[in-house]
Amino acid sequence: MDSIHIRGGNALFGETKIQGSKNAVLPILAAALLIEDVCVLENCPRISDVHHMLMLLERIGCRVARSDRTITVDARNVSEDTVSGENVTGMRSSIMLLGAMLGRVGEITMAYPGGCVIGERPIDLHLSALGRMGVKIYEDEGCFTAKAQKLEGSVISLPISSVGVTENVILAAVRAKGVTVLQNAAKEPEIGALCEFLREAGAVIEGIGGSVLIIQGGHELHGVRFRIPADRIVAGTYLMGVLGAGGHIFLEDAPVAQMQSTLRAAELAGAEINVSRDGLSVMIDVEKRAVPMIKTEVYPGFPTDMQSLLMAALTTAPGVSVIEETVFENRFRIVEQLRKMGACIELQGKRQAVIVGVDLLLGCEVTADELRGGAALVIAGCMAEGETIVKNRHFIERGYEDICRDFQNLGVNIYTG
Repeated sequence: MDSIHIRGGNALFGETKIQGSKNAVLPILAAALLIEDVCVLENCPRISDVHHMLMLLERIGCRVARSDRTITVDARNVSEDTVSGENVTGMRSSIMLLGAMLGRVGEITMAYPGGCVIGERPIDLHLSALGRMGVKIYEDEGCFTAKAQKLEGSVISLPISSVGVTENVILAAVRAKGVTVLQNAAKEPEIGALCEFLREAGAVIEGIGGSVLIIQGGHELHGVRFRIPADRIVAGTYLMGVLGAGGHIFLEDAPVAQMQSTLRAAELAGAEINVSRDGLSVMIDVEKRAVPMIKTEVYPGFPTDMQSLLMAALTTAPGVSVIEETVFENRFRIVEQLRKMGACIELQGKRQAVIVGVDLLLGCEVTADELRGGAALVIAGCMAEGETIVKNRHFIERGYEDICRDFQNLGVNIYTG
């Protein structure tokens, strides 16, 4: 069955190791298409989104090999310029292949990407930005073709700081003629990882970590060995787990420098956090507190990916907490499921949730319909009295190697079923 069973109500104790980053590895796999050589990526998470991306790369003509968490991509013989089917429509991040294929072969036909229910996330911004570089778009029913006789560097100012659009512009720009200046670029750590990978492969990129990127196109790229950084959202998930259920845990390899807004939110709610060279220690030894107001923002603000995870943890915090969502309009889809477990949450429009802490949650059957919301329901199950069954486990497996294994390491009675 496609479900997770949890017997909750106990505090969390123990330690677990944080996997490689989903949001870093996917664009880097797309970037490997630009390199007519062999790339070796270490610390790749064993998640379904990576599996689907590897299938797409193989379809395009790459030779792919995997050994545990190391992936080798040989992109010397790319031959296919059509990307469609289940691997695209089921995974939003396949849109990253747009910039990579334009950079490599100058053309791609794609089915419109899917894989997301938390917001519209239209691809118009991608197409508009690439259009400034000489890309022409031809639409057909259910798909579109992007072509560029010659990619040209350009000055591109993004109307919003979009991670996906920033990645696509970078991927196209490293193979374009001339210099591309990207203004209002997203600053998420995964953008930095992509730029560092490309720079090690021979690309010239300035301004990494800032809102203005300068990419000098046309430099020869070569194969590289690169280690994928740890996943800040996965680390935040287990941090919110102990915030919700109480206890004392250690998160090995947690990328602390990338988690400052998440750590501040947890400390506001009563977590005691200690940082060491090897990771992050989190302890809840007093009653947690409500958080009067927290708002999701682009990095380095509080991540939208953490919002539902924090919401689950705050359902039993005494007092009133308020969460404002500014990124995705459907991020509160989890509320109905948490209410089934006894949570008291009132929505004020699509952008604000008011959480009144209850004494306890009660286990029941709930349904995940997206990745982070599904993980939040697992956290709620760890907190709840009795058994919780989270249906649609496949959504969670898009971003977590083995969420049951990791919570078992923290003492939770949890298993798949």
